[in-house]
Amino acid sequence: MGEGETRELAARLHSTAIRLLRTLRREDDGSGLSAPRLSALSVIVHAGPLSLNALAEAEQVRPPTMSRIVEALVSRGLVARRAKPGDRRTIAITATDEGLRLLEAGRERRVRALVARLDVLADSERRALARGVEILERLAR
Repeated sequence: MGEGETRELAARLHSTAIRLLRTLRREDDGSGLSAPRLSALSVIVHAGPLSLNALAEAEQVRPPTMSRIVEALVSRGLVARRAKPGDRRTIAITATDEGLRLLEAGRERRVRALVARLDVLADSERRALARGVEILERLAR
């Protein structure tokens, strides 16, 4: 495969991945959270506990913006602020059990939507896609 063909493959993969994620993101409406709040909760669950500054950096927003997002998540009982042991000035933001449940429910909705789309494929297409996913997982490492 030449450089031009590789570039075309990369462009198609990029475009398709974005369209697929946008389609699945519609399932996130069931969470009752805005996209920025849901994204912040996801980062806290997967990378937390985090300081407000670390979370703002991860989400590429300014700390005052993240402070408002975190406050909304705290008021919904999805995250908690906890002082770090030995340094009460340092606050870590952690997901609550309710926050974990909400995020898992959203993941399950997206997976169910994707299963419905995969069900229309022939077995041979699903096997080919499974091999493609293995390759994508390797690329993502």
